[in-house]
Amino acid sequence: MSTSQHVVPYWRLSRFYFFFYAVLGAVVPYWSLFLKEAGFNAQEIGWLTALLAATRIISPNIWGWVADRTQQRVRVIQVGAFLGFAFCLGLFVARDFFWMALVSLSFSFFWNAILAQFEVLTLEHLHDKRSTYSHVRLWGSIGFIVTVMGLGLVFDYIKVVHLPVFMVIFLGLVWFTTLGVTERRFDHKPTAKSGLATILKHPAVMAFFVVYFLLQIAHGPYYTFFSIYLEGFDYSRTVIGQLWALGVVAEVALLLYMHRVIGRFTLRHIMLLSLLLTTLRWLLIAFFAEHAWVLAFAQCLHAFSFGALHAAGIEVVQRFFSGGHEGQGQALYIAVGFGAGNAVGAGLSGYLWSAPGPSMTYAVAAGVSCVAMMVAIVWFRADEFR
Repeated sequence: MSTSQHVVPYWRLSRFYFFFYAVLGAVVPYWSLFLKEAGFNAQEIGWLTALLAATRIISPNIWGWVADRTQQRVRVIQVGAFLGFAFCLGLFVARDFFWMALVSLSFSFFWNAILAQFEVLTLEHLHDKRSTYSHVRLWGSIGFIVTVMGLGLVFDYIKVVHLPVFMVIFLGLVWFTTLGVTERRFDHKPTAKSGLATILKHPAVMAFFVVYFLLQIAHGPYYTFFSIYLEGFDYSRTVIGQLWALGVVAEVALLLYMHRVIGRFTLRHIMLLSLLLTTLRWLLIAFFAEHAWVLAFAQCLHAFSFGALHAAGIEVVQRFFSGGHEGQGQALYIAVGFGAGNAVGAGLSGYLWSAPGPSMTYAVAAGVSCVAMMVAIVWFRADEFR
């Protein structure tokens, strides 16, 4: 099909992002509260959260390889979505640590496999309109906002131990939305100019993965303990939900204009500024969390610490891994950053939380973000990150 004849299935793509990130809107803010209410300690919470991220290291790469070789990307997405939903039902069977660890590994292995492949599918449908990716992706942010605010209100009236009910419902809806998407076929699909190993040895690519690995380590305390941290300052769960949502509202506002930002500024400038603001964000959370207005400002910086850096990261991967390596490139991006980085960050924060304590844990996160910025300053060359 020629580019001029292709109609982008905007709503079919967008509703997947809406429900996929609705799952995250249930898990990210409330998983730790659910585990705490179920009787797990800080180290166990850190490990169980790390396991959700750890499967991103392996599963996206396995499924990315399968999708690239079979060219059955939609089928891979559909199978992964269904099995993620099916294994999540195990949360209703038992609540001991080892069973929870097994279920977390099982359902997240399949759930974490599908996002990277859907990103490739979305970019293939957009093709020469890739700069409008943020307009599709923003529906994921909206799904997160609706879920996190809605559940914040719900969990002020019912116990958070009912979280698995909502997780299963949203995972079922993710699978249902995948049934309506189709492959994008090209008459002449570009071929790779070099092998995957050659791409990975490129200094700019290695530096990119190091930066995003460190970035997600720094997000570990946020994704694992932010809700628990705020409860320690007597914020209600409604307010906690609103603060989570505020960060994503800021992200949506930026994503609406991200295509213009990428067109006006280089990726290097976008990433360096975002890393600087990420460092500031963790410092504000570390030392001024008792002030609601400071927290609100820090949450607005989520537009940069996640929104801008993720949109820029997707674009960098698409440029470096073009011509047949798109699936594996997106899988590596998910695996190294959101997989290995989040897993290390979650596990490490579980140990830091008790000593030296919550505030210093976020201060360490700021230090890690600063190191990532230093690596980017040195290794992100202007001619390679235009």
